[in-house]
Parts: sequence; C-alpha cells; structure tokens
Amino acid sequence: MQYRRLGRSGLQVSELSLGSWVTFGQQVDLADAKAIMAHAYDAGINFFDNAEGYEAGEAERLMGQAIADLGWSRDSFVVSSKVFWGGEKPTQRGLSRKHVFDACHAALSRLQVDYLDLYYCHRPDIDTPIYETVRAMHDLVSQGKVMYWGTSEWNAQQITEAWAVAKAENLIAPVMEQPQYNMLTRDKVEGEFAPLYSLTGLGITSFSPLASGLLTGKYLNGIPDDSRLALPGYEWLRDMLMGEDNKLAQIKQLDELAQSLELPLHHLALNWCLANPQVSSIILGVSKLAQLQDNLQAVSHADKLTPQVMEQIDTILANKPAAPQRW
Repeated sequence: MQYRRLGRSGLQVSELSLGSWVTFGQQVDLADAKAIMAHAYDAGINFFDNAEGYEAGEAERLMGQAIADLGWSRDSFVVSSKVFWGGEKPTQRGLSRKHVFDACHAALSRLQVDYLDLYYCHRPDIDTPIYETVRAMHDLVSQGKVMYWGTSEWNAQQITEAWAVAKAENLIAPVMEQPQYNMLTRDKVEGEFAPLYSLTGLGITSFSPLASGLLTGKYLNGIPDDSRLALPGYEWLRDMLMGEDNKLAQIKQLDELAQSLELPLHHLALNWCLANPQVSSIILGVSKLAQLQDNLQAVSHADKLTPQVMEQIDTILANKPAAPQRW
C-alpha cells in the first residue's frame, strides 16, 4: 500500500481507504464489518470513513464496535465522521455551533474513540454564518476532539470563504474536501478546485471512484438484484446514474479498452483516479470481503495507465475540464 499526504498537512493516508456509505448497517453486519476491516487494515489501509448520516448513525456504531473488537492501536489508523444530517429536529441538522459539537460528541461515542482524525462538514449550510462553523471546528481541534477538519461536496467559493475567514481570524483552516470523483464526474476536482491546491493546500479524499458500480460494467445488461442500485430507498441514486443513455455506451467502450490492457474495467477506473496527484485517498465502498480483495489488486496494474491510455480515455469520455482560469 502506498501513502500520500493529506493535502499540505503532515498526515499520511493510504491511497485506498474504506468507506461505510450504503454498506455498513445496510448490506454489512458486524461480523462482515470486522472481516472486511481486518483485511483492509492488514493490507495497509489506514483510513476508515464514516458520517452521522449513514444509516442514522448505525454505520458508525458498527464501525466503532468492529474497531473495539479488533483491538487496533489508536495511533495506527485514521477514522472520520461528517456533520450535517443528524435528525429531523432543527437543532439536529446543519452546521450551527450546537449541532457541530453535538454531532462530534455523538460520533465519538458511536465510534468508541477519544478523538476524530478527520471531521467533515457534510454539506454547506446557507442558514449558518460561515464564521460560526469555522469557529466551532477550530474549537474542537483546540480541545483535541478533532485532528483535522474539512468539507464534503462544497464548491470552490465556499471552501475559499471558509479558508479566508480562518486566516483572517487566526483560526484553524479546513484541510480537506471529500467530493465525488471518477471518470464520469471530474469537473470539480480537475477544474473548479484547481486553484485551491496551491492557494490553500487542499487535500482530496474522494468517494464513488466506481460511480456506485457503473464503472464495474455490471449494469451494462441491467441492474442486478444484489447491487446498491436495487436497494430500497436508493431509487434516487439509480435514476441519477442511469439517466443518460450515452453513459452506458461510453462505459462499454471503456470496458473494451480495459480488456485490451488485460484489466478488468474497475481496475482501470481505480487507477485512473489514483493517477491524479491531487487525490490523497480514494474511498472504496464494498459489501463483501471478496470485493475488497479484488479492489486491492488494482494498484499492482498502475503502470498500464500510460499517457497514451489516458488520452484514449479522454477521447472516449470527451469530458476533460477546460484549463482553469487563474484567480
């Protein structure tokens, strides 16, 4: 396993990490979680991603119990949570100082740890002044309850505003952003965020490198019954991913390219994400141990993504962002 710095920080995170969205508490029980996490840890994965909103906290409870049962030394792994969707009451949502603190304490309890390594603002909150959120995160870091804080699914303007407020007020600034990033979704990471890497030292811990399974090729002939797009409650995800007819045609071309390289399509997709030096870690989501074992093999084929292959991918997808303008 290779490790990369989290943006400009000194924290080293594994280039592949393990997430819990959709899987933990939905497709994965405690026994499965322990088996999957133990294998990930033994393979060198040191970053485990979670959020208060994943299965209403059940994903964090499962992960926390697995960590406790496995007996890992606290200084050997990185665990995260995200704050925004904690419940239905007004004080249980958003990025107010109260909810940021309440959600942090709840995550610590569910994960059974004394501090969070990474704590993300899961969405921007237009109803809370940015200073209030930045100050709350600064205070949690100062108290030792959080090591690094960042954002998820924010735009460049919002991240820049948070960073500028922190600098102006001598507060701790956001370190990382967690966006979706894959061959089909690349505008933010490669285009919109481009000026932030040098300006703020932003680190990227991206999710959905396989576009929720689209980039495995398993949906080319319909939706399998055991896939996440077939899960009750995730119809919105199915409609969003399967809504464009030309997307499946492009995936078929990518699959043919992968076959010519003697690679499975999902290995091509994972290595494509890792080829971006701005990405600190890509978050894997697996429901079975065999999936994790297979995904871990992808990095051994990184050398097959030559500049020529990368150009072929750009030609197939025709979605490479234009060169970003200077700020």
